[in-house]
Amino acid sequence: MFRTALRNVLAHKARLLMTVLAVMLGVAFVSGTLVFTATLSDAYRASSQKGYADVDVSIQPKSPDSGSGAPGADPRLDHKLLDKVAQVPGAASLTGTVTGFTAIADRKGKPIGDGLSTLGGNYFPGKDGKDTRYPLRDGTAPKGAHEFALDARTADKAGYWIGDTVRISVDGPVREQKLTGIFTTDDGAVTAGGSLALFDTPTAQKLFAAPGTFSGIEVKAAPGTSQTALKTEIDAILPTGSAEAITGKQLADAQAEMTTQRMKVIETGMLAFAGIALFVGVFLIANTFTMLVAQRTKELALMRAVGASRRQVTRSVLIEAFVVGAVAAATGLAAGIGIGAGLRALMSTFGETVPDGPLVISPSTVLVSLVVGIVVTVLAAWLPGRRAAKIPPVAAMNSVHATATTKSLVVRNTIGALFAGAGAAGVLVATGTKDGEAMLGGGALLLLIGVFVLTPLLSRPLIALASPVLRLFGTPGTLARQNAVRNPRRTATTASALMVGLTLITGLTVIASGVQKGQENQISGALKADYVVSMATHTPLSPGVAKKLGSLDEVTASSPMRISRARIGTETEPLTGVNGKDFGKLTQLDFTKGSLGKLHGDRAVVSEYVAKEKGWQPGSRIPVTFEDGTKGALTVSGVYQSNDMIHGIILDNATLAPHQKQTADEQVLLKTRDGATEATKDSLVTALGKNPAITVADKQDVSDSASERLTLMLNMLYGLLAMAVIVAVLGVINTLAMSVSERAPEIGMLRAIGLERRGIKRMVRLESLVISLFGGVLGIGLGVFFGWAAGRLITVDFKNYELVLPWGRMGLFFALAALVGVLAALWPARRAARLNILAAIKAE
Repeated sequence: MFRTALRNVLAHKARLLMTVLAVMLGVAFVSGTLVFTATLSDAYRASSQKGYADVDVSIQPKSPDSGSGAPGADPRLDHKLLDKVAQVPGAASLTGTVTGFTAIADRKGKPIGDGLSTLGGNYFPGKDGKDTRYPLRDGTAPKGAHEFALDARTADKAGYWIGDTVRISVDGPVREQKLTGIFTTDDGAVTAGGSLALFDTPTAQKLFAAPGTFSGIEVKAAPGTSQTALKTEIDAILPTGSAEAITGKQLADAQAEMTTQRMKVIETGMLAFAGIALFVGVFLIANTFTMLVAQRTKELALMRAVGASRRQVTRSVLIEAFVVGAVAAATGLAAGIGIGAGLRALMSTFGETVPDGPLVISPSTVLVSLVVGIVVTVLAAWLPGRRAAKIPPVAAMNSVHATATTKSLVVRNTIGALFAGAGAAGVLVATGTKDGEAMLGGGALLLLIGVFVLTPLLSRPLIALASPVLRLFGTPGTLARQNAVRNPRRTATTASALMVGLTLITGLTVIASGVQKGQENQISGALKADYVVSMATHTPLSPGVAKKLGSLDEVTASSPMRISRARIGTETEPLTGVNGKDFGKLTQLDFTKGSLGKLHGDRAVVSEYVAKEKGWQPGSRIPVTFEDGTKGALTVSGVYQSNDMIHGIILDNATLAPHQKQTADEQVLLKTRDGATEATKDSLVTALGKNPAITVADKQDVSDSASERLTLMLNMLYGLLAMAVIVAVLGVINTLAMSVSERAPEIGMLRAIGLERRGIKRMVRLESLVISLFGGVLGIGLGVFFGWAAGRLITVDFKNYELVLPWGRMGLFFALAALVGVLAALWPARRAARLNILAAIKAE
């Protein structure tokens, strides 16, 4: 039986090719994901360990716990502590570090990098006048307030040389610094595509901390002193509650763990889409083996007649599947390794470079890839194998393939109806249930399974709807409709593969369109300001920016929005300070209780979510401990519905500012005399010195920015789901090709009685088109239903969500289904048209 199975595989190489391709694509996605994430994890882990190689103990500020002190206190490490640490036994050398955000503009005035890793720091020379962390490649170390050094990667990327004047920004205002040094570094942020600007220590302290203070202290142990022993010595001299010592190994391990967790999120998401592709591939595999078994009815029956048992027949089919799965898994693994390497290179193309490191192909990746490919193929072939075993020996007496009995159809349709009914009910119940995500997911899965089981029943009436159109194509059209419904199970399995992919794509599109519309409604409804000014990197703005903008003649109202931490009861909550006089002119909040009124003194408004959590009502008194430790109380004057821009506890800046040690604005809202015009926007940008780190956005810009992020995410999901659609295309090609082979005598007879080659091609293409559109209708319909149901759940937390049916995109998806049908039929139609008439008529 084993030799027989191998011969069958070799005899049907062409028919099994599409199955191999489908499994290979799914396995390639799995192995590529595992290789890509393992490579990134290993590269970042090695980079973080290298970055902490010269750090044996790091001293960091420690915020006071919630039970004592001021909630906003930001403890600093000063020179006094630095000197004490230098005297600790076992400390060979130490470095005082200061870090913060620094935007670097290129020669065209645009910021370099995405801002998340555009950092600034201090050059801390030792006794030899050099900072061992940052070896200078060119020039000299920075000295004075107007000099700085830049990492070599950024300098080379921007084309900067020693002596150039570079425009930078730390918190808003543009600074022009002279480039005196270019250095090399193993800093993980830089090797991953970020930038690093260095200033002398006094300048860095002024920019990022406070004069005479540090963000951290890094200590190098003397030879023979362990990290643990050095940490113990340092712990003994640290002020209680304001600083803590951490070993370099702990820092590297923590960084590695963060990297691992981040990669796991990416890996889980990508593997989910790989699973979808494999799930779609199951339909193709099952269809392929079902058709192979049907075409080999006489052969299998003869095997039974000469003594083969049912178990042996089933085993022979499963051995074929095992061989196919093993070949597909091996080729998929090789392709996946290439995909992993390609994804890493693709990140560099988009400027998202990663630290250098080898391509990681772990034994677990190899094992998982092989097991997944083989198991998926064997499981998909198991049911056709069981059917093959049930073929009675007497079937060898004729060549008519067994058709499904009435009883089996009734059982199938009953089971499908039960699954679909239970699934639809679960989805509907979930839409009216709080935290109904799990029920919605379960119901959606049951409904999808139920529709799949019922697809043969649904195929006849739905395909019949296309009859009037197909008749326009004459005899080929009529034959195409008859062929499409001749074997409903085969048609259903082929269409279901495409249905799954389009269900997910359509559902995600409906959800994204609703969220996007909700965001637009939220912004237009809550914001009366003409412009929102903020840092491009979402870091705080200098208070000087709001002061500068407020002094302009064209600005009629302005309000900086400042965040300060305060303790309310036993918890720390953020307070948002605004210009109480102008805040009502710049926003239009939806108050459920009370009103904004005049926001001054101890008056405050709170979001509905916070009010419910705390049990506050208009008139409630809120005991507050401000960040400087001062105790006070606020009075709730109104409760409003929050949005992405405005939320939490809001009070007047005049009340909040006296309790802040440092003031910084999250954003500035502006109302201008002429409204949102290009001329006014240009005037504001010019007034800010054409700063590359600051964005001046009108309401449409804010809405487009939110939509852009959503569209980018949706396009990424489309790209991942494209794998499932490709597998579905392979399924249609495979089904049609095998169907052409099965119907060779029929096609030969049609040619013999006068149907031209062009008519044969048209018949096959129309059949493919009908099957694909049938899957498209089911997929789009289910996607809209699931999108509507998910939207009902979203409205619980996002009141502005609005159901939007993206007719344009749904039309595009329907056209995509039609394109799938046309493209998938090209090769089978050509093959059918080129069949030799006499050979086809004689074919068995």
